[in-house]
Amino acid sequence: MTNQIAIVLAASILALLVADWQLFDLSNSLFLARKFADLLEWVAFWR
Repeated sequence: MTNQIAIVLAASILALLVADWQLFDLSNSLFLARKFADLLEWVAFWR
């Protein structure tokens, strides 16, 4: 991954987080964080 791709990816993620914060009060990000935590727990079970 080049530096340019990494910067664009980070800026895109940051822009989506800011949009979620402004429009939806971080509810979508919180939902995804909870689902990711559940996924990590499920993967740890299979380890």
